Amino acid sequence: MVPRAVRGRILRALAEALPVFFSARLFAVVAVPLAAAALGWLFIGWWAWEPLADWLAGFSLFGEDRSGGLGHRATQFGAALLAVALLMLAAAVTALIAIAVLAMPVIVELVATRDFATLARRRGGSFAGSAANAVVTVAIYVLLWLVALFLLLVPPLYVAATLLLNAWLNQRLFRYDALALHADRAEMREVVRQARSRMFLLGLLLAPLSLVPLVNLVAPLYAGIAFTYLCLSELTALRASARQ
Repeated sequence: MVPRAVRGRILRALAEALPVFFSARLFAVVAVPLAAAALGWLFIGWWAWEPLADWLAGFSLFGEDRSGGLGHRATQFGAALLAVALLMLAAAVTALIAIAVLAMPVIVELVATRDFATLARRRGGSFAGSAANAVVTVAIYVLLWLVALFLLLVPPLYVAATLLLNAWLNQRLFRYDALALHADRAEMREVVRQARSRMFLLGLLLAPLSLVPLVNLVAPLYAGIAFTYLCLSELTALRASARQ
């Protein structure tokens, strides 16, 4: 059972993220790149899905039955599923990179101006640190996702693994950028240590959005806003407790 105080912080972060998500300034910054990414991946998916599925079906992983019987249909079905999964992964990675590069600085500034104007900015993070965090996190995510593909043979396990993996991705990717402007390095480590379970739970609540085609292109944007609210709230509480 999740404690009421923990639920309150997480639900408050989700609720407070909505006005920022629909704000005109954020829309102006990220709408064109995200729309271009969505249209681009729609076109790529329409053009490349069948050739990719046929190419994947040629691997021995899916068997070699070309007789047109049940084995052949199973081969084609498995290859089609993998093709869809690979295209969704590529679209999600594109969205993550676009959000990290274009949106997070704007998100943090919007959230801070709106609700954390008095929170001191100690600038413990850097652009290099943000880039390194994004590259390492996405690389680990892709590797683990490829391993999880073997669970496609048991779809419920694959869905569960994907949700857990996306929960990890959300909290690992966005916590650095959310804290980089306001926290010093010691505070960044302490906030992560104290709020790790809350961050993972927030990531888990947001994870199902990543499984919905097209929605998964903008889901990281909403996740970034929600994590900014949660992380800055945790930082505010940490500083308040230090003053007591």
